[in-house]
Amino acid sequence: MYQQITLVGNLGNDPELRHAPNGDPVTNLRVATSRSWTGADGQRQEKTVWFDVSVWRRLAETCNQYLSKGERVLVIGELDEPAVWTDANGNARADLKVQARTVRFLGSRGQGNVVSEGQATYANGQHAPSPSSNGGEGIPF
Repeated sequence: MYQQITLVGNLGNDPELRHAPNGDPVTNLRVATSRSWTGADGQRQEKTVWFDVSVWRRLAETCNQYLSKGERVLVIGELDEPAVWTDANGNARADLKVQARTVRFLGSRGQGNVVSEGQATYANGQHAPSPSSNGGEGIPF
């Protein structure tokens, strides 16, 4: 069996890079997805759902380097089992965690760039140069 989730949303804070005990880099992203509609009463309504996204290895380093709070991203990954808890007001809450396999930068700095685990590719499918092939300057994809 297989499951996949696709999110399009904005980063709620700057990426946080840390390293796992085995030395692998991992970046945490907080992604907000929102939808709005007009209710039966004619009032505009909005709902925002937050996701905690974990990005690993080279993809983690790239996201940490080029993303910042407020930027729009598309994330493709796997949804972990939600952690359900009760807040201070007695409301049921759930933490939605996603392990990312692909991140597409939709903001102005990385407009339309796709970064997948393993290597970077442009949205049109062409392979991007590695950081060493462009002298290590600028965006490596």
